Amino acid sequence: MKPAKDFLRRPFTSRVPQLLVQSIIIGLIIGMLVSIFRFVIDKSIHFLYFLYPYLAAHPQWISLYTIFTFFICILVSKIIKPYLLDLSGSGIPQVEATLMGEHEVDWFPVLWRKFVGGLLVSSMGLFLGREGPCIQMGALVGQGFAENIFECSEEDRRLLQCAGIAAGLSAAVSAPLAGVFFLVEVITHSFKPKECISALGAAASADLVTIIFFGTRPCLYLPIAKKLPVHSYWSLITVGIVAGLMAYGYQRSLLNTKWLFNKLKIIPMQYHSIVPLLLVIPIGLAFPHVLGGSHYLIDSLFHNPLIIQEEKLGQLSWILIPVVFFLLRLIFSMISYCSSIPGGTFMPILVLGALMGTIFTTVFIHLGLIPTDNYTNIIIVSMAAYLGAILRAPFTAIILLTEMIGTVEQVLPMIMSVFIAYLILALLGGEPIYTVLRKQMGFK
Repeated sequence: MKPAKDFLRRPFTSRVPQLLVQSIIIGLIIGMLVSIFRFVIDKSIHFLYFLYPYLAAHPQWISLYTIFTFFICILVSKIIKPYLLDLSGSGIPQVEATLMGEHEVDWFPVLWRKFVGGLLVSSMGLFLGREGPCIQMGALVGQGFAENIFECSEEDRRLLQCAGIAAGLSAAVSAPLAGVFFLVEVITHSFKPKECISALGAAASADLVTIIFFGTRPCLYLPIAKKLPVHSYWSLITVGIVAGLMAYGYQRSLLNTKWLFNKLKIIPMQYHSIVPLLLVIPIGLAFPHVLGGSHYLIDSLFHNPLIIQEEKLGQLSWILIPVVFFLLRLIFSMISYCSSIPGGTFMPILVLGALMGTIFTTVFIHLGLIPTDNYTNIIIVSMAAYLGAILRAPFTAIILLTEMIGTVEQVLPMIMSVFIAYLILALLGGEPIYTVLRKQMGFK
């Protein structure tokens, strides 16, 4: 039998501590970058909540705002045109392609253009998520530091890019574990200890920065008041089946909408943003609080649901209102995402899941099938099932929603609905959405 020295490394020879320190540094930088990104978008969206009611009351200013919208479109086109392939959409398919060796990216020009372009279009109220751009910016920061500051090997550069991905999502949604699971389940499709520990270090340090900026409350705080009673667990099967069907419809619709926009030759691709930028004006005039990602809409559905306002609504409006909002958000989020501008689908998917949960809740409660106190449970489960199915990432969805609600008491209901939705999508032929988007973009 051999002694310990024949099995253990010599002290201070492991590269892991150095890699972890580098990952933490990258996470701190990404946390600062994403916090500024979040802050500007949040303030801009809240300004739109004031601006659009003012425009509705003073319609003589709408034409001036429309001219301003054209100016934003021209400015965005100038920013994205030199790197249109790298800047369009969420950036997650491009990150996948880079890590797979299918694509090379010039990190700094793409980084600042993604930051500025993403701020411009998101601040106009388009139905875009900030999470995808934050993930791509995280990967770009990791690449930039690896190449120009740490001068890493090719293997370590990839590890720091992966750390940046986890840090980007962690800072965007204040969920460090979800950032790591997203990396493993959606991007790399593998679990490597060195990769995961560096990603966790970056995600945790990025989350620490966002706590300094925004406090300890998550960007979506969804506390659960009561557990879903066991006799209501049948509803989870219904939620899972419908979420799986709707997820498949979402995937087909998104891919076909991108295909249609690609055939829109009358408008140059870099100017496609004019379509959603003009369409958002009447939406903002009618429903200003549905604009943006929209964290505010999820919060209002969760804390002030339509079911509680039953006495204020008409005969069928208790079900028509969430259905109309769901269709509005679905259609316009597709148009926003597919118009070749920087912006993602992550939060819009969660919003659609919350609206779907509201529809389930109103129907179940009006029929006396579940207790009124459990409306929040169904909304949370629906969000997890819809996101987990579309991404084909059940662990990411469950961990993300668990971090948001701050309790593990809803894990089993989420597992049931998420895996039913995942199974339905797989049976119908659905694929991980970012993988098929990468293939559709034609990287070699």
